[in-house]
Amino acid sequence: MIKKFILLFLCLFSVVTLICYLNINTKAINEDNSFLQDAKSGCLIECKTGKIIYGKNENDRLAPASMTKIMTMILVMEKIYNGDINYSDMVITPKEAASLGGSQIYLCEGEKMSVHDLLKAMCIASANDAAMSLGIYVGGTEKLFVNKMNEKAKEIGLENTNFINPYGFDDPNHYSSSYDMAKMASYLINNYPDILKYTCIYEDYVREDTEKRFWLVNTNKLVKFVDGVDGLKTGWTNNSGYCLTATITKKGERFIAVAMGSSSPTIRNKEITELLQYGINNYETVQLVKKGEIIDEIKDISVSPKHIILKATDDVIIIKKKTDKLKNYNINKVINLDNQEFYIDVFYDDMLYSRILLDPQTKIKQSNIFELLYEVIKELFLGSN
Repeated sequence: MIKKFILLFLCLFSVVTLICYLNINTKAINEDNSFLQDAKSGCLIECKTGKIIYGKNENDRLAPASMTKIMTMILVMEKIYNGDINYSDMVITPKEAASLGGSQIYLCEGEKMSVHDLLKAMCIASANDAAMSLGIYVGGTEKLFVNKMNEKAKEIGLENTNFINPYGFDDPNHYSSSYDMAKMASYLINNYPDILKYTCIYEDYVREDTEKRFWLVNTNKLVKFVDGVDGLKTGWTNNSGYCLTATITKKGERFIAVAMGSSSPTIRNKEITELLQYGINNYETVQLVKKGEIIDEIKDISVSPKHIILKATDDVIIIKKKTDKLKNYNINKVINLDNQEFYIDVFYDDMLYSRILLDPQTKIKQSNIFELLYEVIKELFLGSN
């Protein structure tokens, strides 16, 4: 009996020791930021600020494969939000789309499909023919659409990205970096959040009420198996390896993780999940200035109108570790009526963190002599309002 008790005690002691060892080592890994052991490149950013939390070769130029479609999504959603096209528009499949290989929904030349269904096919099943159809519908031709892709890349500030096609086939001049992919994803989500209604779907159908009913299954398995993941885009070619740009949201916080050049989808998904969980568990955002917030009011008879309300044109958000206290910050206002310069500089921890323009919401002009005289007389006899 005593021997059994000793053996049981030793077994329990061993288990506890093993658990402690694993916890210590897991903690060490997290503090070490030793992520993405398999992927060639990757990064983790907070979505609203775009601030990078972790990176590994994040500026290396690599083949993005079907993650290319994130830029295609941006341009399509931009057209929808601007009212230039509608979800219900019927797109005629061009010859160029019908002849594409790889992942597809087997569109036939001349077949009509709605923008809504093409978006589903591209976002869920990574359909190349759907991406090409949308690209030509938005751009006019593939070449013109690719030009728009590269123009938008410059506008967003992507320094290591160049596109040759809208869907991601390999080409020596078709490349991006994991950091650029994260910035693309952040831009897409922040400006066109409705895209997440598509990227979060695990399975659906196109041509549902026809004999050609086609089952779509999301290539991003994390949307089904990891709580909070609602996008965004996978990629794979022989040249690129397994790639994924994924996003997670919990309690108002959103993070984006990218892995490029992984050796298998299983390892890629595991490493991306570790990154996303690290972000959610360890970081939080604090809003210092809200977009549309009134920052200052100007009353000056030398300009017209004499009463000007200045509002922030963007949010100012700090990303910090949950265990860290919010550091000292101050907001310096720069208001110059002569040059019509209105902005704030936000200093965080004694460093310039962000510069935000202030919107006067009206055209400002210098008052002429008669307007000034009228205001002076009104002040003298009626008092200021």
